[in-house]
Amino acid sequence: NNVSPRKMRRWLSTMTTVKSTIEKKLLEQFKPTHLEVINESYMHNVPKGSETHFKVVVVSEKFNEVKHIDRHRLVNKALSQELEGPVHALSVKAKTPAQWAKSQKVDPSPSCRGGSKHDPHFNKQN
Repeated sequence: NNVSPRKMRRWLSTMTTVKSTIEKKLLEQFKPTHLEVINESYMHNVPKGSETHFKVVVVSEKFNEVKHIDRHRLVNKALSQELEGPVHALSVKAKTPAQWAKSQKVDPSPSCRGGSKHDPHFNKQN
């Protein structure tokens, strides 16, 4: 996602955080029994305090009888404005309450592959 400086300034000037906007939209759209919105931007080569990389865990009755890929599409649709703006990456874990009751395991996100600040090869000055 290439975000124009103008769009970024508009997002930064809002009083709410991207995380709170994501939470609000997912709460309204899915009425989840469990919701986690995790800012994973710190794991990436972005300025401190960025809100560009997120993982969401959404547990909702609305996912009953909905295919895995279609759950992701529903979440992406609900967050389409954020995905067009400040959010560069979104990891989605969308489960039914029955699936969540069976296992509340959420795998950790993989290391950044696009120039992680933790990668000495990426940060090496030549």
